[in-house]
Amino acid sequence: MAIKKRKLELSIFILSIAGVLFAGYLSGVKLFLGICSFTESCPYVLGYPSCYYGFVMFVGLFVTSLLLILKKYKKVDLYKTIFGISLAGILFSGYLSIQELVFSCPLSECSYGLGLPTCTYGLFVYIGIFVLSNILLFRKK
Repeated sequence: MAIKKRKLELSIFILSIAGVLFAGYLSGVKLFLGICSFTESCPYVLGYPSCYYGFVMFVGLFVTSLLLILKKYKKVDLYKTIFGISLAGILFSGYLSIQELVFSCPLSECSYGLGLPTCTYGLFVYIGIFVLSNILLFRKK
């Protein structure tokens, strides 16, 4: 049972690293080159590119999952933090994905460098982390 928990925790850590790298790349390109990656539009929220918010949330997930791996703090508190941040990420990137896919750009007229808006890939990672944190938080002991 402890091995399975450890694998779930490591999976969350690896997904958070993937999120930091992806959102960090998008944020870096926007910050230093002033363009959006992959020849697509760049949604703004409160005057800042959405990838900046995604980067901050993924860094939060990374730090929290690192503390979990290093066995710092109470595990249940860290599980709850991961659960909350990933839920916020799902709501944020889900909203932006729907805006881009349905309202801003009809599918017949859109062309995305990666096939889907980058917010959608962030959504997939948030969902993965959310599901894993649910298993850790709500499973029977």
